[in-house]
Amino acid sequence: MTQNVLITGAASGLGRALALRFAKTGSDICIADINDEGSQETLQLVKQAGGTGWIYNLDVRSETQWNTLRDEVAQRWQQIDVVINNAGVATGDRIEAGDWGWWDWVIDINVKGVALGCRTFTPMMKQQGSGYFINVASLAGLMKAPGMGSYNTTKAAVVALSETLHFELKPYGIGCTALCPGFFRTNLDKGMRTSDPQMYKFVDKVFEASELNADDIADATYQAMQKKQAICNPHPTGRRGYFIKKYLPWLFRMQMDKFATALKNRDPNVKTQLQKDAEAGVK
Repeated sequence: MTQNVLITGAASGLGRALALRFAKTGSDICIADINDEGSQETLQLVKQAGGTGWIYNLDVRSETQWNTLRDEVAQRWQQIDVVINNAGVATGDRIEAGDWGWWDWVIDINVKGVALGCRTFTPMMKQQGSGYFINVASLAGLMKAPGMGSYNTTKAAVVALSETLHFELKPYGIGCTALCPGFFRTNLDKGMRTSDPQMYKFVDKVFEASELNADDIADATYQAMQKKQAICNPHPTGRRGYFIKKYLPWLFRMQMDKFATALKNRDPNVKTQLQKDAEAGVK
């Protein structure tokens, strides 16, 4: 079905995969991203896949830019069918580590950027009596592992916002799905902010272990929208993990305790017993 689809962060990664998935249906795609070169590449791929599109340079943190984009959409399309709030960034640190400014950065993009996208286009969707929001959260929004406090917080907030809108907007004929994939190979780690060098190794390891790629997740997202699902948890391992958290909480707690202990063992600010003994002159 041909649709008018706006996708933030569509210059690469999952955003590009989502653009190509909707392009297969002949949809017209607004590629909204701050990366102009990547956006041009996505546009060419969209055309090759059977869709049409146009580019808009958007910083999702700017209410002014969102409002200007809304006016551009109204002029070009007169209505909008799907808004995919995909743009996001990553952080990974213990609560006391890293720059405090990184919290502002990740919240402004991952939470407020998504909320602005929904806030900007809800009036248009209400007026037309239809529309759909897909908000890209993460499995981290459902299952919060130690060492990723700021990132987990933002993704849990996206899940909360999306669940709220799923019910709040339903009477107006507007749908909303929170997409909660696990880790998969993308470029999210390229701009990740962390003070822990081991975090990059961990992320790379879980990327390689993923059973799904961006195209698989884009397909699952499209199907979830067709079914009007409140939450899309596409990874099989993610669904198993969430099942354990809900129905076998003791096992989930045990796994998180092991993870946290391993994190402590490589904490540079905590001395091991051997280090303490050495400093005390114990042989």
